[in-house]
Parts: sequence; C-alpha cells; structure tokens
Amino acid sequence: MTVSAVPAESIGVSFTPFEDRVEVIEAVAAHAEARGLAFVAVAEAMSLAAPIVLARLAERTQRIGLMTGVLSVWSRTPATLALTAAELQRLSAGRFTLGLGAGTAPITEGFHGQAWTAPVDRLQQTCAAVRALLAGERLPAAPGGARPLRLSYPPRTAVPLAVGAITSPSIRVAATIADQWLPFLLPPAAIDAGRELIAAVAAEEQRSTLPSVTAAVPVALASDRASAAKIAARWLVTYATRMGPVYPRVLRAHGYGRELDALLEANGDSRDAVLPSKATRLADDVLILGAYDEAPDLCRRWLDHADALALVAPFGISATDISATIDAVVSGPATGIGATDGT
Repeated sequence: MTVSAVPAESIGVSFTPFEDRVEVIEAVAAHAEARGLAFVAVAEAMSLAAPIVLARLAERTQRIGLMTGVLSVWSRTPATLALTAAELQRLSAGRFTLGLGAGTAPITEGFHGQAWTAPVDRLQQTCAAVRALLAGERLPAAPGGARPLRLSYPPRTAVPLAVGAITSPSIRVAATIADQWLPFLLPPAAIDAGRELIAAVAAEEQRSTLPSVTAAVPVALASDRASAAKIAARWLVTYATRMGPVYPRVLRAHGYGRELDALLEANGDSRDAVLPSKATRLADDVLILGAYDEAPDLCRRWLDHADALALVAPFGISATDISATIDAVVSGPATGIGATDGT
C-alpha cells in the first residue's frame, strides 16, 4: 500500500526549551523552509533566549513563519513582550507569531524569582496588555495613577497571538483573546474537548471568530519502532520529572495514572530511559511514535483533531535526523529517510 505525504503547509517544526544548539535550530529551520513547512517555533526556559534565536532565523529565512512557542508571561513585562514582538514582526517582514503561556512553578520561582501565584490571571492580564500595546493602544492599567503609555512604533502588520494551554482555565483564556491555541502533550480526545470548550466560551463572549488549533506533538520517529520507543521514553520521563507537577497532573487527570506509574517505576534516569509495555498507551496517545514509514499516517491522525501540527523535535539528536523526520512526513517513506541538510 502506498502511503501519501502530509501537506507541508499544515506542518511546522518546534523546539523545546531543552534544545540549546543554535546551529541545529538554524539548519533545521533552513531545511523546513526548503521543504515548504509553514513555521518554526522556538520555546524558552533557562538556555536560549527565544526572541534572539528567532531574530537570527528572520535574517536567514525568507518565507517560513516564526513563532515563540512559547514565552512565559513571567519572563518579561507586557511592554517588553510587545516591544520584542513588534521588532520581530518588522525583522521577519510580517512572519512572526507571539506565543505566550502561563509557565511552570519551577521556572517561574527558581529562575525568574517570582511567586507562581494566580498564573491564569497573569496569563489573561498579560495577553490583554500585549494585545492592546501591539494595536497601538495605551497600556490597559498603570499602577499608582501613572499615565498609561503606548508603543511609539507599533508594527504595521498585526502580530497574531498564540496561547499555550493544557488546563481548562488556560484554554478559556485562549478562547477569549488568542488567535491560536497551542495544546502540548495532550491526547486527541483532550484536544477535541478543548475545542468544544473554546467554542462555548467564544459564544459566551460573542466572539465572531474562533482561534485555530495547532497541536504541538513530541516526535519519536526512527528507522524502527524499538529505536523510536527509546526516544518516546526520554520524552515522557523528562516531562514527568523535570518540568514540575503540571504535566503529570494533567496526564493523570486524563486517565494515564497507571501508565505514568509504570514509566516512573521503570526509569531512574531520563538519559537512558526505557518504555515499559504498561506505558505504551500513553506514548501512543500523546506522541508521534513509530517508524519513519508510518510518519504520514501518524501525522494525519493528529490533523483529524487540529488545524495544524507542530512536530516537536526531540532534544539531543542531530539536525540531519530531525530533517529526516521532516522528510518522512512531507515526502512519504520513499524519500523520507536519510535526508541531508548540510550539517
């Protein structure tokens, strides 16, 4: 049976905060643009400053969309976010999307030195303030009776706002203010439920247009399923142990408690992680897991639930291997293995 490729215009590539190799991001971004992908997204935590990386990409690419995927609303003031977004929109000639999220307690408190209190309120207020400033309006509120100011040089091309959200309260924020919802590490059923919630909230708010949905799905593809399972295990162990309690709590709420327990019992070190059979359902439900020749069908499954798909690149693998994954998706298995990108 012939397996057809997935349309490149519905696919992007995304990098996690664990990716700290700028040269890999640049090489993959160039390859993604050459293959016709829609966008490249760069996340931020404690390694690279995502806006600076994206500024480099803006100068090295011509067509592909650029996105922060995502910036924490605790990392910068709304004014700084708006200034950054406006400049990236100018540098990229209108290709930039600002992705924001509520962050996590470990990064907010241990790195930014701020108490992670009322994160959903912070997300809502920051999105509203950034949206107003980018539109050329004054800051919605200034403390102490100060006169609210506005950007002196707002972007000529509007900056789309994307919100990364995996809990119902944050998804409600996306429904009220975002142009795009970015679910991450959620199963398809949860994305469907999120879309229903967005539609209901938008109706309550009398919003005429709904945010589009770009599913950000970690990729665990390799030449065979056994090798892919090792990548999958590292993904799951990392996000179950190193990113605070949010991700495991959400996955347990969606019915994956038994799988998480089995995964954690089998692994003490994410660098040499294994995927126990009892955790296979979780891996299959929240990752793109399989051999290269399965990639198009696996991606189409996600596109049945989302408008677009962000292939979240595994951390620690080569640019050539990430590019081979892109090729497997957009070219089909006949030409999808062994791609080169000049690295």
